[in-house]
Amino acid sequence: MNLFNRRTTTASLLALALTATLLPNAGAATATGNFQVAATVVSACAVSAATLNFGAAIDPTAAALPLDASTTMTVMCTATTPYSVALNAGANAGGASNFGARSIKNGSHTLGYQLYLDGTRSTVWGDGTASSLLPGVGIGSNQTLTIYGRLPSLVGAVPGTYTDTVTVTITY
Repeated sequence: MNLFNRRTTTASLLALALTATLLPNAGAATATGNFQVAATVVSACAVSAATLNFGAAIDPTAAALPLDASTTMTVMCTATTPYSVALNAGANAGGASNFGARSIKNGSHTLGYQLYLDGTRSTVWGDGTASSLLPGVGIGSNQTLTIYGRLPSLVGAVPGTYTDTVTVTITY
């Protein structure tokens, strides 16, 4: 083979290799299809609350009555989820809906108190039976609610720590 034929043959092979690389394989075929992507988000709520403390060192002979205090509750419900927040009467009331008998206890000694929806302390916060509950709509992040408390009297108070446990129920 002479030099001219070698160059032509090399150039032809190079052109053939480039053409095979750049053009799709004549024998290949494609097919397409679809698939779904899904997620199901359910309505959900969570709640937490801080202690409502009327005071750590109350002098019953000098305290201005009634004693008012407040605390916050954090509610988180999925966005657009309607909910209502109910409070029971507490562990010392003698019944979950006995709101007039809410009391904090120190052994056998009790002091009556009340929880309210509003800062004027005119609407008792309860479960919707003999009291009101708080409606709301979730926003997908924390919502802060205020619980207002009132300790109207210290008559008969003996020294010690008085406590009660109130159950919060969110219906959604």
